[in-house]
This record gives sequence, C-alpha cells and structure tokens, in this order.
Amino acid sequence: MEEADMKRGRTGRAKLLMLAAPVTACAVCFTSADAFAAAGGSSTQPARQGVSEVRYNLGDEAFPPPDSLGYLGDNELNGAVYYPDDISSGTHPLIMIEHGFWDTCADADASRSLTAAQAALAEDEQSGDTADAAKQEAIIEAASDRLSAWPCAPGVRQIPSYLGYDYLGRDLASRGFVVVSIGANGINSTSDGQADTVYQERAALINAQLRMWRTLSSTGEGPLRGSFVDAGSGRPSPVDFKNHVDLRNVGLVGHSMGGGGVMQEIADSSRATWPKGVSIKAAFALAPTATWDVAPITKTSFAVMWGTCDQVNTGEFFDWNKDDNSAPIAQYTVRGGVHDFYNKQWSPSSGQVGAHDDAVPGSKPGTCESQFPEATAPRTDQKELSEQRQRRITKDYAGAYFADHLLGRTRYEPYLTGEKSFPGTGGVVSTRFDGGVN
Repeated sequence: MEEADMKRGRTGRAKLLMLAAPVTACAVCFTSADAFAAAGGSSTQPARQGVSEVRYNLGDEAFPPPDSLGYLGDNELNGAVYYPDDISSGTHPLIMIEHGFWDTCADADASRSLTAAQAALAEDEQSGDTADAAKQEAIIEAASDRLSAWPCAPGVRQIPSYLGYDYLGRDLASRGFVVVSIGANGINSTSDGQADTVYQERAALINAQLRMWRTLSSTGEGPLRGSFVDAGSGRPSPVDFKNHVDLRNVGLVGHSMGGGGVMQEIADSSRATWPKGVSIKAAFALAPTATWDVAPITKTSFAVMWGTCDQVNTGEFFDWNKDDNSAPIAQYTVRGGVHDFYNKQWSPSSGQVGAHDDAVPGSKPGTCESQFPEATAPRTDQKELSEQRQRRITKDYAGAYFADHLLGRTRYEPYLTGEKSFPGTGGVVSTRFDGGVN
C-alpha cells in the first residue's frame, strides 16, 4: 500500500476499501435467525440467549505504541461488550472486532465547510481560477484536520466507529459468545505517513486488549476491573467476567483497515506476539485492506467477505494463501455489497457526520458500478444491496463461521464451503473454499 493511500482524499477522509462481487433480489427474505433455523441451527446449538451490553473507556490515549514499532501516536482503550445475559453459565469464546479507517470527530461545521470547499474547488479547476483554488485547498486542509483530530476538540463528540457493528455483536452474543468491539480512532488520526507500521500497530492494539481480557477472566483483576458501565444508563455495572471468557478460543472480526489489522494479527510471523495464554482460532475479515508486507497466513483459519460495489480491490488474502494453507480458508463475494454498509456509523441511515453510500452509481437507479479489476471483468451495473440485507448476510455467514470454528457446530460447514446457500442469499453470495493441507 502506498503512503498516498493513507492520506485524505478530496471527498473527505480517504477510505481504504477492498474487492467486491455481484446482487440478486431475494424472492423471500429471511432474518438471520430464520436462516439459521433453516440451516438446522435449532438442532445444533442452544436456543438464542438474551443479550446485555456494557462499555468501558480507559482513556483516549491510554495505549502508547510499542517502542519496537516506531509508530507515533497513542490510541484509546475502550470497548463495547455484548454478552449473554446468563454470563455466569460456563465459559464463552471471545470474539474481538476492530473497525477501519474513518474520520474521528463528529464536527458538523467542519464537514459542511469541507463539502462546500470541495464543490468550489471543482469549479475553480474547471474555470482555471488558481488563486481561489489555493484558498479552497487551505479550507479543505483545515476542515480535514478538524474531522481527523484525536482527541476531538472540546465540545465535539467522537465518531464512535466501534459501535457500528452492534448488529453483529448482539447476534453473536445471542449464540453464546462474548463480543468486544474496540476503538481505533487514535490510530486513524495518526496513520498518515505511517503505512509501513500501521497494521502492526493495529495488531498490537488487539494484543493489548486481549491481554487485559485474559487478566480479567483469569483473575478478575487488571485494568478492566470495575470499569464497566451499562450501555443504556451509563451507570456502573457489576457484571463479573471472571472465569467466564475463554481466551484460548478467540475469534477476530475486522473491517477495512481493521480487517488488515486482523490479518496482520493472524499472520504466521505475528503468532509469537500473541499474549501468553491466548489462542486465536479463526478470523472473519470484512473487505480487508492489504497489509504492508502481505505476510503469509497459513496456520490460522480465516474467511474474507467483500462486495462487488466495494471500491478498493485489495486484500486478496484467499489467493495469496490458498496454495500453502494448512487451515481452512474461504472467500465470500457478495453481489452488490457496499464497503460502508458493514458499519452502521458510516452508513447513510445513521445520520452520522460523514456517513454516506460510497458505491460508484450505476447507469440506472438502484444500481452501482462493479469494482472487479478491469483486467478481470468489464464494469457492469450491479443491483445494490440495502444496508439491512447486507448486514443480514454478514450475520448469517459470520455467525455460522464462528459457530463452526469456535463451538464445533459442524452442521454449518456445507453453508461455509458453498455446498448450500442460506435462505434468501441464493445467487447473491459466491464462495471459494480451500480446506488446507493437513
């Protein structure tokens, strides 16, 4: 990845996306629960459980980069935790989610200023008004700096990208997992010019969070002790995770650059950095960006999901590793899938500052332009998925994937290998699977 890819683009903060695939309308649309029931979920795993949510925040700059990385810029240590209501019953595999590259501060005035300056600059470039163009570029730079600050200016809320996967966190928690979605706004604010180390920094953040959770689960102590507040009321929560989170059975989810961070974390060369007592069994990456060195991943199972309307065609992790992997790997291509729709905070329906549909419009309403590499296929119209349907598909596949890899629910394997399709997804998701060499 070039350093320029890390810098803010003319349409706002540059977003590092991935490859995609094509969309078909469903004759009958099912909820995620319906799809799992049709797949035999009721007979292969316990009934859905009630879900609770707590949050923690140890400080906006509580995580300094490891000295060995040479990365500059501190990150927050926070998280949204989704867990079964009856957490006291046994131990539960941990799934950690890391979000991607996005603006950090919900500065509406800066966003409006940026949009207006971008429009004015476009006119200046057409008319040849170089003096005003320089003025607009300065406005764009200042507004961009405000939107990507960390910590945010007094009175300006952060954009909580880590909360954008609550639909997935709650769904996974209802199946018996403890799910922790962590913030990476500090990294997003400081990543410009540090493309060669940013993925190691993202992996190091995951390790720092896993280390805290290992201590909490094994001893009830550490930084997380007494730090939880109820997500609804904000009041301190007495939830006790001691002896109830299984750190030897961990799954990871990452989106965009968070997906790249997750893939860096499970690379063969990174396994020695995992905290003692932690074992990462599988990772599910949503449109992951390519890591700097594309380190081989041959020992840990992973799945990659991307959509045909996703603008960044990088992160071809399946192809890079399919001939050498000893663990099963998969790629799910979603016809009409859009990069921003995986994160609710980034999607138009949220009303959040900077949220938008980032797909390239097709020639007809309701379509987007495919983003396959032009050498592979010509640009074509794709029927764009709705936010809700894309997330439903994500829940189906991620839920089945972790039920199989972390809970041993092998009944889902035909759906993960492409032998069967979840109800409502036929023709929308195409699968590539490699079982690996034992």
